[in-house]
Amino acid sequence: MKIRRSNRLVDITRYLLEHPHKLVSLKSFSEQYGAAKSSISEDLSIVKRTMAEFGLGKVDTVPGASGGAFFAPRYSKENAEKVVGELVTLVDDPSRLLPGGYVYLSDLLGRPEILREVGQLIATQYIDADVDVIMTVETKGIPLAQAVAMYLNKPFVIVRNSSHITEGSTVSVNYVSGSSKRIKKMELSRRTLKEGANVVIIDDFLKGGGTMKGMQSLIKEFDAHLVGMNVFAEGQFEGERLVSGCTSLIKVTTEEGPNDYLKAEPGNFLTRVFTEGEN
Repeated sequence: MKIRRSNRLVDITRYLLEHPHKLVSLKSFSEQYGAAKSSISEDLSIVKRTMAEFGLGKVDTVPGASGGAFFAPRYSKENAEKVVGELVTLVDDPSRLLPGGYVYLSDLLGRPEILREVGQLIATQYIDADVDVIMTVETKGIPLAQAVAMYLNKPFVIVRNSSHITEGSTVSVNYVSGSSKRIKKMELSRRTLKEGANVVIIDDFLKGGGTMKGMQSLIKEFDAHLVGMNVFAEGQFEGERLVSGCTSLIKVTTEEGPNDYLKAEPGNFLTRVFTEGEN
């Protein structure tokens, strides 16, 4: 059955949005919609131009018999600034302050619309990077890692604080908590991460950096490579953090006392992604 162009455009856009970073051949689109490849190519040009105009991502085409098109989610600077500003407003509330300088974020990280936006934001940073897997630890960072993995179309792995029988044999490392200075252990299934894999670490909150350092050690144990580290929020920390080079969407300054103080502001994400030459 032949489908009108307006309908094709809607369905092609839907498919590309639901399958980011997946190469789709013009032949498959042509057979699905009963249209010539030249018509499909014109449709993709319209979708590509529209995505770029609204700052939502880029549609790239790959020439050749085995080529096709794929969509890469990518926020424009204007869209990214808008989303980060909204996140700052949501976090900038003294009632979110927890003991030890931590910040309550569970309500935000449980909202699908926020996870979608944060997933696309972080995916924007790695749009041209060679990423094989997303890594997080079994805390509130799991929904974030899943969102990023979805928009990069890559698997995500969960580092455990203790082994599960369903994980099979594991690799474990000891690490020192950056804030409490206590020795802890984390584990990852041997089947989860391949040697030489390129890994992006995702977590919800950065303080002393102990958990990040532990995951870095695990990556080395697997002879894999660290591509980058991202957190939703970065808290203040007195002294030297155990890791450097982490990208944060939000930076939070806090002070506990009779009048609890919390101030949220944009982290270094916008500077790193849109000022340092990545876009």
